[in-house]
Amino acid sequence: MEIKDRVIILTGASMGIGKVTAELLYSKGAKLALVARSVDKINDFASNWKDCYILKVDLSIPENATKIIEDVHKHFGRIDVLINNAGQGYRAPVELVDLDDYKYIIALNVYSPLLAMQAVIPIMRQQGGGTIVNISSNVSKNTFPSLGAYASTKTALNMLSLTARKELAEDNIIVSIVHPGLTATDFGKNSIKSKKEHKQMLWNMPQADPAEKVADRILKIIITGDAEEHLVE
Repeated sequence: MEIKDRVIILTGASMGIGKVTAELLYSKGAKLALVARSVDKINDFASNWKDCYILKVDLSIPENATKIIEDVHKHFGRIDVLINNAGQGYRAPVELVDLDDYKYIIALNVYSPLLAMQAVIPIMRQQGGGTIVNISSNVSKNTFPSLGAYASTKTALNMLSLTARKELAEDNIIVSIVHPGLTATDFGKNSIKSKKEHKQMLWNMPQADPAEKVADRILKIIITGDAEEHLVE
């Protein structure tokens, strides 16, 4: 898919991977709908962008994902690409996983992308096709101490995405996944941590990728329509 003049929804667009991806897509001529809780941060870099629709939305309330699709479709008249990037990490050993925290990240990392997909699929089908890109994580392909709960949400997203890819192929709707590794953003800092004291678990971590590298892979997968992009070999 070519990027110029395509209507692209990007959630989690206020910082980190989302911000850099927004800047890259805009430089390629996309018409953007940028979604985040902190729209003041989006306004800092995108307030003067042409064909940019900014939405303040809390996607930890999954039903809001459906409203995003409705609002953007009403505003632009079509939706070519949906990028489900919003999400939050959670760090706790399995024995200390708090059920309320776990429910929260499941709602944000799984339910919201699912509802956004369900809302956008009929629109894309009617207009003859489209692309959905779900941002997963390398942790869904590995086993890291203290990241089991978070990894499980991304593993669920993987299976929903790859199954939808097969189901929607005849409708010319392409569903793809990008798996970032450790990235130089505030994602880890902003992750939820266990509320209880526990011995810190350490492991050998790879060198952090710049957010620009992830953005490049997101752009690449929109263009190629490949099933998956891995940033960690």
